[in-house]
Amino acid sequence: MANVTECHVKKPEQIEKQDVCKSDHGKGTEPNPPFLPQKLDSYPAPEPGPMGPVGPWATGKVEWNPMAGITGTRPVVDHYSITRYSDGEWRKHNEEVLCCTADDLHRVNMADYNSRRGLESISAVADKTQETSTNRLKERSSELLRWKTEVEQEIRSSVDEVRLLGMQRRRAIQARNVLGLCRSINGECLTRRGFRDGYDLARDKVEEELIKEAAMIAEIDMLITNTIRKIDEQQAANKSMKERLEGDWSDRNEAFILTNENIYLKNDSPTILFRAAAARFPEHQSSEEGWEKHTRELLGMAAAVRGQSAELRALLNGPILQDAMRDLKQQAETVDITLARGIADLEQCINAMHQELAVVVRRNAESETLMFDLQHGIRALDKAMKVAQTRLDNYQLRPGVENCRDKSMFSLIDEVKSVGEQSTSMKGQLQEAEEALLNLINSRSTLEKELKNKLKTLDIDRNRCQACRSQYPTATAMSGF
Repeated sequence: MANVTECHVKKPEQIEKQDVCKSDHGKGTEPNPPFLPQKLDSYPAPEPGPMGPVGPWATGKVEWNPMAGITGTRPVVDHYSITRYSDGEWRKHNEEVLCCTADDLHRVNMADYNSRRGLESISAVADKTQETSTNRLKERSSELLRWKTEVEQEIRSSVDEVRLLGMQRRRAIQARNVLGLCRSINGECLTRRGFRDGYDLARDKVEEELIKEAAMIAEIDMLITNTIRKIDEQQAANKSMKERLEGDWSDRNEAFILTNENIYLKNDSPTILFRAAAARFPEHQSSEEGWEKHTRELLGMAAAVRGQSAELRALLNGPILQDAMRDLKQQAETVDITLARGIADLEQCINAMHQELAVVVRRNAESETLMFDLQHGIRALDKAMKVAQTRLDNYQLRPGVENCRDKSMFSLIDEVKSVGEQSTSMKGQLQEAEEALLNLINSRSTLEKELKNKLKTLDIDRNRCQACRSQYPTATAMSGF
């Protein structure tokens, strides 16, 4: 207001009536000034014609009434200005104003005099009021900048959280893929061990540890799958909150720019204009307390969502990908140790069976030799029996008194009896040897069969399962790296 231009109004005696009050409207030799009626002016004003959305008589509205086009009836309104009179009417009015009576000029001069008296004080009040408004705008700008900075920091934090959670999601998917390899190795071992034969098809310690490993793999897979689902839900919440923060920052930045523009507006600024109804409060305008409360709530919600995302990352990184995979790796090592111990025990059993089979084969050969010797011995006793019985029979052919029971006859009878008992004993031993040989043959068959089963089990455990489990993923790979 310090640049308000003083209004200089001529005194009545300074106005020459013959210069401005010309009833002939420019019929003199000199043309009238541009603010006075011209030759081409006509009264009343010509009909403006149909009104459209743009042009000098634009209404800016669809409404119409029979008096709408008549000048002076109501203002013709468009989006930019309010017009009431034509240029000719304006110039005519200027002439009437300039040709007003001396009383009107006197009243104008008095009004000018009174206005000059209050002009200085009014200008000072206006300058002070404008300075106060400027200072408050600066305070508001500082406050907007502070909150805008906090929102920017929260947006950066949200972007970092979205990136970190995305990395954890990719890590969880990689861990689940590696877990599929663990499941394949475990299933291959269980399937191959199902091909064992005989009593080797037993639920041994290795089988139990493999089953525990399979159950642990299924549980961890379900846990990782549920965690990935939760990550997807949390990532959607993170992105939604980031979009809200970005929208709020955009509005806040626009308000900051407009506030700074208002701060630098002066009385001599080229962009200042009269704005109709600028002092009206909008219907849905928020209060300062509501605005600050909304900002704090938005930042609180963003921090809460970011905290939930950080907790989910910590959960995934800790109990799931670290603890669970560590337990699975320990279980896999337990399976490997148990399998190696089982292979060692199996090898010892196979060596013992080989030794026992060698003994059985040797004893089998010795039994066959014994049977051959017994058969030869029995045949030799048969010959001795024949000799003794032939002698005794011949002795029975002695005539008369010569056929007596002498010592030689008793000796022959004892010989027959003794040879018979020996033959019977040797036949019994031969039968026992035959039965023992048959048992040895059955034992050999059993040993060979068991040895075959155990060799097959050894091949499955050592050449299939142990070789397959040598490709088991490392702890780093199982953690998703």
